[in-house]
This record gives sequence, C-alpha cells and structure tokens, in this order.
Amino acid sequence: MEEKKTIIVTESEVGFRLDQFLAGKFPEYSRSYFNRLIKNNDVLVNNQPSKSGYLLRLGDEISVHLKRTQIDMEPEPIPINIVYEDEDLLVIDKPAGMVVHPGKGNESNTLVNALLYHTNSLADTGEAVRPGIVHRLDKDTSGLLVIAKNDRAQRHLRRQFDTKEIFRIYWALVWGDFDEDTGVIREPIARSRKNPIKFVVDPRGRDAVTRFKVLQRFQYVTLLEIRLETGRTHQIRVHMRHINHPVVGDQLYNGRETQLLNLPQNLRKRGEHLLKLLPHQTLHARKLSFLHPRTGQRVDFEADLPENFKTALQKLPDLFML
Repeated sequence: MEEKKTIIVTESEVGFRLDQFLAGKFPEYSRSYFNRLIKNNDVLVNNQPSKSGYLLRLGDEISVHLKRTQIDMEPEPIPINIVYEDEDLLVIDKPAGMVVHPGKGNESNTLVNALLYHTNSLADTGEAVRPGIVHRLDKDTSGLLVIAKNDRAQRHLRRQFDTKEIFRIYWALVWGDFDEDTGVIREPIARSRKNPIKFVVDPRGRDAVTRFKVLQRFQYVTLLEIRLETGRTHQIRVHMRHINHPVVGDQLYNGRETQLLNLPQNLRKRGEHLLKLLPHQTLHARKLSFLHPRTGQRVDFEADLPENFKTALQKLPDLFML
C-alpha cells in the first residue's frame, strides 16, 4: 500500500535537512525510514531525486511516497506478560533477556515475534522489524513498554515522547554511595568511536537528561529511582557509569566483577554472591504514564520488580550493612 504526500516548504522550515524535516512531519515513521525512501528515489524535491542532507529552500515542493511495510517475520508462541490491552495499545512487562525487535544476531525469539502471534493489529512504523514499537528497552533491562496497535495510536504516542508528556520511572541498583539524596545528570551522549556497541558521554552527542533520587542505601550499593527526560540509547547506563556509579550487573558499562575491587577485601566474596543473583543489569522500567490516544485521559501503570531484583534487595542488608 502506498500513499503520496506533497509538501511545500514554508519560511519557518527553510534550512532543515530533508530527512529531519520529513521525520518531523510524519512522526509515526523514523528518520532511518525516510533515509531509505530518499535513497530509493521515493522522495523527490522539485520532481528531482535528492539526498538526506539536502537543506530545504523556500517554496521547495517535496513529494513523498509513503509505503506500508510488508512484515516478513514469523509469529512465535512466546509468553508475554500483558499488563493492559485495548483496541489501541498494549502495555507489556518485558523480562530481562528478551530482545524487543529482530536485528543482527537476533532474528527470532523477540518481543515482536511474540506480539505477531498474539495480535494481528500492530501499527506500521515504517520498518519491517518494528511493527507497533513506540520505544525500546535494552535486552537486559526489564519492565514496562507501550505498544501501538494502530497508526493513530502510534502517532499520538510518538508525539507525547517528543513533547515529554510520557513519564518513565526506573528503579536501579548502582554501585557506591551518594552524598546527595537527589541529582540531575545533563550530559550529551554519542556512540563510542572505539566500540560501536557502546555509547559514551561526548560533547558532540545528543542532549540527554537523567534525574535520580536515592530510595535506599546499602553502604556499597544504592537503590535509585530514575526519571528520564530524554530517551537516548543506553542513557541510564551511560550516565551512571559517567558519574562512577555503574548499574550493578551491567557487563558493558563496568558494572560487574571490576567493581569488586572497590569493596573492602573481606566483602568481595559477598559482592560475588550478589552478582551471582543478578545475571543481568539491575535496571527495571517500573512506572509508565501517558495520555491515552483515544480518550485523552492520563493512564498510569506499574510493574513489580523481577524476582532476582527483589531477592537482592532482601539480601543486601546482610551482605553489606555490617
């Protein structure tokens, strides 16, 4: 299915990159989706093929062939914890260890494969491997995700992410103690040039803001409540590593065995025991709040902590608070 759209550039839109402009005009599609359209000459500027980096001029006529994406993935009968469902959306409590959508090295056994088995109604995001996906959680992060079942819900939810009307609260165990009870980390994040699977604080990166509040102290480990104001890849993990409080169990960002050296020698065995309880990073998307795309009313959801997270909290006083 195709849909042709024609847009005339106005004065306020002059100077925007073509791909950036289109992603802003059609927020239900990603910028990478428009880059593919542009590369395939499905976007014309003044009836001519263009490039993603073309800077718009006043009066430019932009023609876009929006193509509904053909989903070519196998539905799989994978159990999923559905917190809420209606005709517009699903709210899922994702377990740690589950990948959200297929990608390199993860072609099956993902949340999307499970969703395709559960329902025939998922929004077209413009990407074959991401039907219904509005936002992501890392593979080893657990907790709440909202899934769009139709394009109207997709647009509405994406707009709320852009305008910061969606609130996400995480709980995390991090290494070390804090002098302060609350704090804000405002540091831009970019992909690491040394390791392409990692992200780092980099002045040339995208703005990222993370707020945190101390919930409980365990002398060498702290339980935090974290609220995101932006949604950068690995944001919490990168920001916590940057302030020398990596998430407990986070192999990629220095949150596992290397942290044992910071413990008194007589407590290192106890630190090892803690890590055995926590095979994944101890990061859980605990609360999710947004305006329902059909009713306009705010809806709030909360997901209980995973069992190993709860067990760790129960054992921490005996492990470290001597």
